[in-house]
Amino acid sequence: MYLAESRGTAPPTAPGRWAAAVPGTVLALGSVSLITDVSAEMVTAVLPLYLVSGLGLSPLGFGLLDGVYNGFSAVVRLLGGHLADRGGGRHKAVAAVGYGLSALCKPLLLAVHTLPLIGAVLAVDRTGKGLRTAPRDALISLSTPESRRGRAFGVHRAMDTAGALLGPLLAFLVLRVAAEGYDAVFTVSSCVAAVGVLVLLLFVPGGRQATRDTPDGGRHPAAVRPREALALLRLPALRRLTVCAVLLGLTTVSDSFVYLVLQRRFAIPVQWFPLLPLGTAASFLLLAVPLGAVADRVGRRRLFLLGHLALLGAYALLLGPSGGGLLPVAVLVLHGAFYAATDGVLPAAAAGAVPERLRASGLALVGTGQAVARFGCSLAFGAAWTAWGDRTALGWAAGALALAAVLAAAVVGAE
Repeated sequence: MYLAESRGTAPPTAPGRWAAAVPGTVLALGSVSLITDVSAEMVTAVLPLYLVSGLGLSPLGFGLLDGVYNGFSAVVRLLGGHLADRGGGRHKAVAAVGYGLSALCKPLLLAVHTLPLIGAVLAVDRTGKGLRTAPRDALISLSTPESRRGRAFGVHRAMDTAGALLGPLLAFLVLRVAAEGYDAVFTVSSCVAAVGVLVLLLFVPGGRQATRDTPDGGRHPAAVRPREALALLRLPALRRLTVCAVLLGLTTVSDSFVYLVLQRRFAIPVQWFPLLPLGTAASFLLLAVPLGAVADRVGRRRLFLLGHLALLGAYALLLGPSGGGLLPVAVLVLHGAFYAATDGVLPAAAAGAVPERLRASGLALVGTGQAVARFGCSLAFGAAWTAWGDRTALGWAAGALALAAVLAAAVVGAE
């Protein structure tokens, strides 16, 4: 039989009411994510301009790199989940490898100047992200009581989003004061990423290690076979949740398209366009923790479905008549509310449907299904925009989202 060596041992927490609700492991992982996102978003903020204006890359070439940058993490997420569970729970070790790979890629951007080499560096960076996502979320779920997982994931996502807000601002400041320009941004980003890895190694405890009894009376790590991870979809609760995530992911338009439609619909000046993602991030940051707590009370699957109604509301505002200056703000608030109600709530819901010894693998299955579905939606939306225009494409997406929400509610059932 399988046991957890740390079962019954409370995770370390800081004193006070805040720590009573959020384990210290979650706060440490949130700090790692905050620091890492500062580093990552520094690069993301300047990468398009650096590649197109600095290196003279064509828009087609940038589109190819953007696909590599965003697609690799979904491909390797399953591998990261399996490696973390294999051998009895190597969550911290696999997460450290993932964070380390991404940190190593930042200084390499200083040395590569051709499309194949830049693509390879970005692929390795996304490999690191894919490897670390499931083990990190498994550590959060394993260190938190079931009744408070929504709040814990909300706190982590809020700290992560704070890094996403600070990264572009830091890149802006570096570009203003540093003579080396882009090289200075990549250098500072590398240093920040290294700090994130150190915080992980020094302050994040390892995950619970599942063990099995042996004939000699000892305990050894419980090996996890690949077929066991794939067989998780036989679990009714996890299968329903995965189908729900895929259905809704197929109608979730990519952030970039949302911002482009918003800019066109309300004639937002081009110089303000880079600030649109910050509006979503600010809303996400403010709502992640309270909505995570609400999910613990009203049901995580229920709030996950309701979050997509916020996205549907954003689509409706984009399709409606142009109004005053507050409508774009309302769209961004709803867009951020959608992420606050879904991004951390989904793994919190999935964690309750997966055994501890397969926690990372189960979270990876759900997350990968959702990511692949969203990638398919982006391709379909881009083709529809090209063929019929942005309003028609968004209208079809809104109708499909409403239908998917009804189907997902029927599939996932009441919590």
